[in-house]
Amino acid sequence: MISVDSYGWIERFTDGPKAPQYNQIIERTKPQELITSVVVLYEVYKKVKQVRGEEVALEAIAALSQTEVVPVDQTLSLEAADYSLEHDLHFSDALVYATARKYSAQLYTGDDDLKGLTGVKLV
Repeated sequence: MISVDSYGWIERFTDGPKAPQYNQIIERTKPQELITSVVVLYEVYKKVKQVRGEEVALEAIAALSQTEVVPVDQTLSLEAADYSLEHDLHFSDALVYATARKYSAQLYTGDDDLKGLTGVKLV
């Protein structure tokens, strides 16, 4: 199982400089083996719509919907809060990280705030 944070998906859908690396990671993984926090849907839709327009943003969400989208529940919220306190993470980073940890998924990110955490691979 793997998880790709918002940064990675945004790179993919906006043809950012790290898109080739993220494309390779995503394309070698079956959609059902990709874990996606629901917060990623928000961040990807917002940024892709801003940069590439609504049609591309909706296409991005359609692609993300093929992965295992994990909703936020009470347990996940509390785990994210604990990670936030323990590692000084912002809300969205903590939630994405907690989601990946819940499924023992390798989290791929370009976010230095997550650097050095268990199960995190910087791209």
